[in-house]
Amino acid sequence: MSEGPVAEPGALTRTGAESRGSNEGGRKKVTAPAVASRKRSRGDDPIVMVTAYDTPFARVVDEAGVDVILVGDSVADNVLGLEHTLEVGIEQMAHHVAAVARARPRALVVADLPWMSYHVDAADALRNAAVLVRAGAEAVKLEGGRRRIPVVQAILDAEIPVMGHIGLTPQSVHAMGGLRVQARDAAAAEALWLDAKALAAVGCFAVVLEGVPDAVAEVVTGAVDVPTVGIGAGRSCDGQVLVLHDVLGLSSRPSPRFARRYADLAGAARAAVSSYASDVRAGTFPSESESYHASDELRRFLDERLR
Repeated sequence: MSEGPVAEPGALTRTGAESRGSNEGGRKKVTAPAVASRKRSRGDDPIVMVTAYDTPFARVVDEAGVDVILVGDSVADNVLGLEHTLEVGIEQMAHHVAAVARARPRALVVADLPWMSYHVDAADALRNAAVLVRAGAEAVKLEGGRRRIPVVQAILDAEIPVMGHIGLTPQSVHAMGGLRVQARDAAAAEALWLDAKALAAVGCFAVVLEGVPDAVAEVVTGAVDVPTVGIGAGRSCDGQVLVLHDVLGLSSRPSPRFARRYADLAGAARAAVSSYASDVRAGTFPSESESYHASDELRRFLDERLR
C-alpha cells in the first residue's frame, strides 16, 4: 500500500497501462539517484525489487511494475543447478546481466558482484564492476560493511553506483556457519548499525538488510538517509526484495519463512507438459489445424512418384 506521495512523480511508481512495456511512451527510467531519494519516513512509496536472470522474466517483472531488477548471484541455485552462490563467477554473472539488459527494462538493473570478484583489491573489484556495467548493469551490489569501504569507494570513484548488502550475507556462509539470522545480540546489532552508517556515508545509494530481526532493521533504517531494502528483515525497511523463483513457486529448494509464494508455476508447468506428453502418446497432437497441408498437386506428385 502507498505510504504517501512520491518524491519524484513518475520516477518509481506506475499503475495500469503505464506499467506495460519498457521505456516507451515517455515514461521515466528508474535510476540509482531516484532510488537513493526514496525513504518511507519522508512519505515515499516502498521500493519493490525482485531478481531476474534472463530476458523473458526481466520483461515480465518490468511489465509488472517493479522498481529494481536484481541480477543476483542466486542464479547459482535457482537457474544453474549449483549448490550455492560461491560457485558463480564474473563471466556467468555478465552473461545473465546481458540477458536481462536485452529486455530494456524501465526498472533499474542492479548486478551482484560474485564471490572473490571484489575481495582481492580495489583495482580488481573495479575491473569486475566494469565487466558487469559493460554487460548492461546500471549499478552493482556487494556484500559486507565497513571492511568493504575501500572497495566501495574505488567503484564509486569510477562513477558506478553501488548498493550495499549487510546482515545475512550468503557469500559468507562458511564464516557464519550457515545461512543464519544475524544481529541477534546487542554487539552484533550495533555493528550492523555502524556498517549501514558507513556504507551510506561513503555513497552507497541503498543498502540491503538480509536476515536480521525486524526491530534491528527498523533502527538501522531510521539511522541512514539512503533507503534500506529488506529481505527477511521485517516491514520497516524502505523497500523489499524477493527471489523471483520463490515468488513464483519455481524454486527447487525449500523457501525461507520470509519468502511468500504468490503462484505455483512449477505445478502449472508440470501439468502442462504432462498434458502435452499424453496428447503425443495418444496421437492427438498435432491436430489437423496444427499441421501444414500440401496442395492437391503436390499430393498427386507424392502419390505417383515418391510412394
